[in-house]
Amino acid sequence: MASKPPKGDPVQDAPQVAEVQHAAAGLPAIGHTLRMAQQQMGVRRTALTLLRVNQKDGFDCPGCAWPEPEHRHKAEFCENGAKAVAEEATLRRVTPDFFAAHPVADLATRSGYWLGQQGRLTHPMYLAEGAERYEPVSWERAFDIVAEELATLESPDESVYYTSGRTSNEAAFLYQLFARELGTNNLPDCSNMCHESSGSALTETIGIGKGSVLLEDLYKSDLIIVAGQNPGTNHPRMLSALEKAKNNGAKIITVNPLPEAGMERFKNPQTPQGMLKGTALTDLFLQIRLGGDQALFRLLNKLILETEGAVDEAFVREHTHGYEEFTEAARDADWDETLAATGLSRERIEEALSMVLASQRTVVCWAMGLTQHKHAVPTIREVVNFLLLRGNIGRPGAGVCPVRGHSNVQGDRTMGIFERPAPAFLDALEKEFGFAPPREHGLDVVRAIKALRDGDAKVFFAMGGNFVAASPDTEVTEAAMRKARLTVHVSTKLNRSHAITGARALILPTLGRTERDIQITPEGKHAEQFVTVEDSMGMVHASRGRLEPASPHLLSEPAIVCRLARRVLGPESATPWEEFEKDYATVRDRIARVIPGFEDFNAKVADPAGFTLPHAPRDERRFPTATGKANFTAAPVEFPAVPKGRLLLQTLRSHDQYNTTIYGLDDRYRGIKNGRRVVLVNPEDARELNLADGSYADLVSEWKDGVERRAPGFRIVHYPTARGCAAAYYPETNVLIPLDATADTSNTPASKSVVVRLEQSGTD
Repeated sequence: MASKPPKGDPVQDAPQVAEVQHAAAGLPAIGHTLRMAQQQMGVRRTALTLLRVNQKDGFDCPGCAWPEPEHRHKAEFCENGAKAVAEEATLRRVTPDFFAAHPVADLATRSGYWLGQQGRLTHPMYLAEGAERYEPVSWERAFDIVAEELATLESPDESVYYTSGRTSNEAAFLYQLFARELGTNNLPDCSNMCHESSGSALTETIGIGKGSVLLEDLYKSDLIIVAGQNPGTNHPRMLSALEKAKNNGAKIITVNPLPEAGMERFKNPQTPQGMLKGTALTDLFLQIRLGGDQALFRLLNKLILETEGAVDEAFVREHTHGYEEFTEAARDADWDETLAATGLSRERIEEALSMVLASQRTVVCWAMGLTQHKHAVPTIREVVNFLLLRGNIGRPGAGVCPVRGHSNVQGDRTMGIFERPAPAFLDALEKEFGFAPPREHGLDVVRAIKALRDGDAKVFFAMGGNFVAASPDTEVTEAAMRKARLTVHVSTKLNRSHAITGARALILPTLGRTERDIQITPEGKHAEQFVTVEDSMGMVHASRGRLEPASPHLLSEPAIVCRLARRVLGPESATPWEEFEKDYATVRDRIARVIPGFEDFNAKVADPAGFTLPHAPRDERRFPTATGKANFTAAPVEFPAVPKGRLLLQTLRSHDQYNTTIYGLDDRYRGIKNGRRVVLVNPEDARELNLADGSYADLVSEWKDGVERRAPGFRIVHYPTARGCAAAYYPETNVLIPLDATADTSNTPASKSVVVRLEQSGTD
């Protein structure tokens, strides 16, 4: 069993288990939301804040990236969004007195849940080399410390600049501009760990690494396939869009190793009927084995090819390339291999085919269940093949829909947060700002960890996020971070990354989305600023905080970048950093001249509904690929091989969590309460492996060449997962994923296909 937590940190490895739920949202969601919000914010602040979330004159939810409809409900937020807002708008504070009472060694023993519950950071804090505690530091001294360390580097490439999706467009653009003017493309971001596989596959096949659908397309669709995704927990507002699509006549196929309450029935808390009865969303549930999605779509493609009149031959002829090679590979798809890979029955697949053939307009949505496998990129290419065959890209009501998990993670990439920037983007930067950006590719997340581990990177700077907890191979990652000369985190709240430091460390507290951002103009006037974000469907809109800042010592993210750049780059920099800090509209003017689609940025974003970025495949059926057409691809079918006596594990979120932020210790829909160290195992698999429900086991991952990792003390829960598969929460199980266990091409950690054995460890 895991060791007992420190005083005040609740035990998380002895959960209670109740019945699995078969409906999401409804009255329980409302009650849970209000209870948690009032605990953090109080009654009045809760009302004032939540009514501003996702409104045209309010602020963008700091949670998921699901787009807002044109006509918005007064309560345009979900349960998890409200939790995210409550934790940011909390009345709790982490002051210098807190750090005086808690040495870093103590913080390192605390759970992520406990750290997050302490509240908002109020002062810049500095951990000197050899010191036991963080101490308050002035902003000027903090920037001096960063400049001192950067000045000692032999190359700018010995520094790394990580970005979380929460960062605004303006801050992200300034951040990448600073890094590139400094001389490095080391700009890893959270996309490297989630939808990098989507971007890689889509860029190759349709020419743009983003989804091709808007909300209206879901409403017009005949068939929506939701694969490797759990909207009920990860993107709850998507459920209302699926409900509307169902009411308009759409059918829904859910492809998932786990039954998910939200996809079974959605009890919309915004309508009386929704509260009482709800809507059954899934018409066909394909309970697939982990990693079997490529095989499923390949066989469906073969069956489409064999059905007379099913292929949109005019579209294929006019708009695609590589069809012959693809068809040759698809016709080799084998029923027996597919049934083994997917764990599905022939009857279920044939039922899915009937629904596909009956649909004139099909959308495929997916998330981490497709992107975090070794063969993730070929899998998503096969999804594109599936849509191209019937002309379902560039048609209203149809297209690809990778659902991004973090607010503005897509916008950060659009703004240039990418370790492998396009030459055209660098050309535009050079023309606009008059310096020569570096052309050599930089480090992604996995390569950045290796560089820190090997001593090739010495300064790590994070704009938001919780890098240590989010990354794979936890012990290796933590050891790598401790080898750094300096680690810096721009943060709103405390997290584990603040306790796993380099020789020196800084915590730089920043404004949250909920807070008013006031800058002083050159004329000495106080001017309220706003920022912009891009949602998962390429819509850009403004976000305006309304609350007073948690502390007078906070700086906005754009201000932090601008002051850092002025201190590090010095007077030799021709970039008007001081002007950018005082007026974000001047940043948007420069974005408009550098990034296509943002022309007249300030004028466009003045529209309260925002604006839609151009998307050539969707808008014109034009595909900006190397061939000038949409590319069919033909890759060998892959799926994980699992030795006898082993299971295939996926990492996943609980319902009381958002990425690495743990709001509570319950997973209401899955029946888990007061704990997180659980492993969900199919009862038949459990019986074969002699794993009693309620017993405890260590999870031991097995990778090639005898590499193993261990996560101790997990309660076994008999659960209706797909046969041969298991599931457990991250970040607790990130330790099981070796740094080299990544997706081909995208280098994304393969967190959804971890071969594990379960070694029983007792019950107390």
